[in-house]
Amino acid sequence: MTPSATAFRPFADSSLSAMVAGFVAMMTGYTSSLVLMFQAGRAAHLSDAQISSWIWALSICMALCTIGLSLKFRAPIVIAWSTPGAALLVTSLPNVPYADAIGAFIVCAILLTVVGLTGWFDTLMRKIPAGIAAALLAGILFEIGIEIFRAAQFQTALVLAMFFTYLIVKRLAPRYAILTTLVVGIVAAGTLGLLDFSQFHVALAHPVFTMPHFTFAAAVSIGIPLFVVAMASQNVPGIAVLRADGYDTPSAPLIATTGIASLLLAPFGSHGINLAAITAAICTGPEAHENRSRRYMAAVWCGIFYLVAGIFGATIAALFGSLPKALVVSVAALALFGSIMSGLTNAMQDIRQREAALVTFMMTASGLTLLSIGSAFWGLVGGIVTQIVLNARRA
Repeated sequence: MTPSATAFRPFADSSLSAMVAGFVAMMTGYTSSLVLMFQAGRAAHLSDAQISSWIWALSICMALCTIGLSLKFRAPIVIAWSTPGAALLVTSLPNVPYADAIGAFIVCAILLTVVGLTGWFDTLMRKIPAGIAAALLAGILFEIGIEIFRAAQFQTALVLAMFFTYLIVKRLAPRYAILTTLVVGIVAAGTLGLLDFSQFHVALAHPVFTMPHFTFAAAVSIGIPLFVVAMASQNVPGIAVLRADGYDTPSAPLIATTGIASLLLAPFGSHGINLAAITAAICTGPEAHENRSRRYMAAVWCGIFYLVAGIFGATIAALFGSLPKALVVSVAALALFGSIMSGLTNAMQDIRQREAALVTFMMTASGLTLLSIGSAFWGLVGGIVTQIVLNARRA
């Protein structure tokens, strides 16, 4: 999809379904890993102001990059913070002074910028077979997709109400299936007494600057692992999501932009942003808009909601905490159904790639973690190795 394919009309291209997809993408991103950042901050004895600044810096980074890149390339390019990176910080951040950690964040951002500017990432992505890339997408989304059925064990009435609402509205008015499901879910949660606003409060986030301090130990223990995790567990599947849904946006400027933005806001707590995968799939799939050329507005709306979430960092965290987990995971799962179906279909189209695609899907969906690197990377490696062994030319 090229920017010149059709007239550029962002307001005309927007739709209610795109806005809902953007909101669900933002909500999924925050609710899935915001707790990790609070956990890491508490473990490192950071103040509430420092944790709030951390959320603010990441949110502003994600908002500006998501909106800017989506409008520039007219593709649903969603940027997210590194969730595996946040998990890594839970154990590593308490062991170093916060100023040293900020220095390590800058080291990671510089490495990301260099990778983007050199352009080698594009070369790598062109070598990945289409079936394996599609299987990678399906595997990444599968674990989120099945959460709705896990949630049904504990909140059966709520989940069933949402599931059948989705099916009925999907048949009658597909574009409004997710919106209607979300509304019904909130009403049902309220009826069942599952909404808890006792901890809700309104508060603005304020940026707190920390002078970075560079040490070799922090760079090795935090900076380099953050870089590896961001590339292997976020940027690779992030590009795969775009490719699987037919977007040929060059990856080099995307990686470089996230690296530069991370560099600028690292002193305020940003441990790094990168391409989103799961939340991006919510915006790249047919639920966002039936016309692929207009789905970029779902990402733009996601960026707008990021901006609001950043300004009201503490407030948005309290609001999400008021909603039952079953509601959040069910909406996210239903929003990804179309993307999962598309990924599985495309993965099995080429008979020569089917077994490799199956290995990729199974390894990615397994949640395998080795050397602190997530299953998305190992699924990709496993699929490529399988493809080479089974299909490489013999002498």
